[in-house]
Amino acid sequence: MKLKNIRPPFLFSLLFRDVIFRLPAATKTLYLTFDDGPDPDVTPQVLDMLKKHGAKATFFVCGNRAEAHQDLLQRIREEGHAAGNHTYSHLNGWKTPTRKYIADTERANAVAPSLLFRPPYGKLLPQQYFYLRKHYRIVVWDVMCMDFDQHTSRETCFDIIRKNAAPGSVIVMHDSAKAADNMLYALQQTLIVFGNEGYRFEKIPYPRHQAIP
Repeated sequence: MKLKNIRPPFLFSLLFRDVIFRLPAATKTLYLTFDDGPDPDVTPQVLDMLKKHGAKATFFVCGNRAEAHQDLLQRIREEGHAAGNHTYSHLNGWKTPTRKYIADTERANAVAPSLLFRPPYGKLLPQQYFYLRKHYRIVVWDVMCMDFDQHTSRETCFDIIRKNAAPGSVIVMHDSAKAADNMLYALQQTLIVFGNEGYRFEKIPYPRHQAIP
């Protein structure tokens, strides 16, 4: 089965060269990331699973959901994970005027302060990018497991990770109700299989000169 969206849009990688797609890794390290939460039913299951395996991750939260579930945002941080900005309203940068997009991003930052930013759908206009890169470390991904796609089986979601992840890979999953069944299976298998191969799971690091809010 050939899936087209495992990697970020080619145009994105061509134009925005200082964006993080993967991280240098001298050791076996993977960076698990979760988008679109926090979700009161799904995110706790993710956090429990990560804790069980001693894994750290990065949660790119939507501001509107973080505002509604501050307890989960607090738990994410208290358990040693990172929280990143995923806009307030999950906006598509290609379809949103830059002024509105930036305002929405800053609204999210007021709710869940972070120096990490991931554009929903991996889509940014150049004007949005040039503003955001001055204020955030923009992170996209190296592997998208397609857990949100109802036509993709949970076994295929893990298979995508198994075949494409390598040291330094940034892997995207979704802690949302829509993706939950696929995601939880793929996450568990990733933690077990890669963990048995000696991999560590870490959160996306902040720029060294910046303190975590």
